[in-house]
Parts: sequence; structure tokens; C-alpha cells
Amino acid sequence: MKEINPKDTTRAYAFEMWMQAPNPMVTFFKTLDVSRLLKVSRKKGLKFNMLMCYCIGRAAAQVKEFYMLPMGDKLMQFDTIAVNTIVANSKGEVSSCDLPFSENLAQFDSDYLRLTKQVAESCTDHDLSTESMVIGTSALAQYEIDGAVGMYSGIFNNPFMIWGKYKRGLFKTTLTISFQFHHTQMDGAHAAKFLNLLQREIKTLQA
Repeated sequence: MKEINPKDTTRAYAFEMWMQAPNPMVTFFKTLDVSRLLKVSRKKGLKFNMLMCYCIGRAAAQVKEFYMLPMGDKLMQFDTIAVNTIVANSKGEVSSCDLPFSENLAQFDSDYLRLTKQVAESCTDHDLSTESMVIGTSALAQYEIDGAVGMYSGIFNNPFMIWGKYKRGLFKTTLTISFQFHHTQMDGAHAAKFLNLLQREIKTLQA
């Protein structure tokens, strides 16, 4: 992680316009076709949530804006990204687990299983926020929700995704997600591109 001069980036105007805004966060909603994920999950014995996080990482890695993040009054640049997941821990509460993104699905799955188990047992968060640009996620997989808007704390500016229970249809399985992002980090077009890439990664997932 290193500080960069916003004037030397494509985010110069956005940095000037949005860094001091009372609420610079924007939220998009999208319904994804996750039929392929469900098929791979069941056929290969892989966790659905892990596959979602993997596809999120693959899509984000293709959008350069994900490697920058406003922090405090600075714009920081990262060499790597990570995907966060919320874990039910041994005390009946929840803990946070950052997963380093790897293009290799087997490696990502191994890290997912190892780190989520470690966090669940220790009740200690696994934090990579100083090493990687972290994409937050929260899966309310047992509940049917139509969408959710994240809270802007003024402290964490990371992009964040929320989803609930997928819906089985006659011909496909769908999942409605929300994607919240800081307008300094990216514009609506970048966010829409990411969501389209996410859908493509889901539909073309090889495992």
C-alpha cells in the first residue's frame, strides 16, 4: 500500500468532488444468474459462498479502479486485492476474514477453508487491509431479501457487497446483490462494468 497523488491518476476530479461529501457512497443493485455456481458447488463439493467470493475477485481484478482506495484524506494504491467474508465464530457471534485473492481456484479454496476455520475457532479477525484493497461481502444466505444498502461509517471506504438467499426458478437460479462503492474510487460506469464482469465470470466458471 502506498500513497499516490490523485492529480496523477484518472480519479483527480472525483477526489476533488467527493472526498469531502457527507455521503460519497453509491449503491447499485443487480440480479445475477448463478445457475453455474450452484451446479459447480454441488458437483465439485465446493462452498457456494467461496465460489461467489472467487468470482468477485476475478471480476474486480480486471477493473483498475479496484486497486485504489480513498483512506482518510489520501488516495492509496495497492498491488493486490482481497475479498472479505463474515464468519460465524465459536462464541455464537461473527468475525471478519480477509481472503487473499488468487486466480488459482484450488489455492483460493484452500485459503478460504483454512482462514475461515482459523477465524471461527479463534474469534479473531483476519485483516489484510494494509496489504490489499479489500472488497467486503456479507452473505445472509438463510434469508430472502430484495436488497440492502450498507452504512457509511466515514472510516471504511471499501467497496461492499451484500446478498441473501438465492432463488430457484424453473430454468435458472438467481441471486440479487447490492454493491456499494465510494465515488472517489470509481464512477458508476466502472461499477456497472464490474457487475457485468462478475456475471460473465459466474457463467464461465471452470472448476
